[in-house]
Amino acid sequence: MDWQYIVEGMHAGIQQMSWLEALAVFFGLASVYYSMRENILVFPTGIISTLIYVWICFQVRLYADMSINGYYFVMSVFGWYVWTHPRPGKASVPITWLDHRGILRALLLLLISYGLLYYVLRTYTDSDVPYWDSFTTASAFVGMWLMAKKKVENWIAWIITDLVSVPLYLYKGLLLTSFQFLVFTILAAMGLVAWVRLAAAYARDNG
Repeated sequence: MDWQYIVEGMHAGIQQMSWLEALAVFFGLASVYYSMRENILVFPTGIISTLIYVWICFQVRLYADMSINGYYFVMSVFGWYVWTHPRPGKASVPITWLDHRGILRALLLLLISYGLLYYVLRTYTDSDVPYWDSFTTASAFVGMWLMAKKKVENWIAWIITDLVSVPLYLYKGLLLTSFQFLVFTILAAMGLVAWVRLAAAYARDNG
């Protein structure tokens, strides 16, 4: 691995970075941190970041990622509502695992959204990365849906999304955003460990 290239690239990316991208990165990282902590602030911070990235993705022709950020906004509002409205008699919405039916639904959402996104990007846009843009968007669809429902598997979807996004944004010249997704990958792995423990604690206390 050429570390000098990476360091020089990060330095150049910081120099070229707009204040808008810096703001999006800051609130994006804050949103993941609050998600790990099961803190409701995950949603307002995420909303700010996603709205900024809608504009950034439009500028660099990442149209599927632009749409996913619009979807993030909608799902953040939905998740905010779900997290603050637990079932009667419950103090909060519990963190749980998907059942078999939930896993099937998640896989179908991934496959269907990928197929539709790829077709739209390939047919109606000038995207030069339709395969990868569609994949990261489809996997993020799944991740955001599962996070709003407080499912442990949301972190698996985010790990996959973030890993693929690192080289995608690097290719697009958004080096700081690429670095942000590398950090997201690490945080998502930590979030997975934390939520596995929280789900186990809930199951133990309510078994």
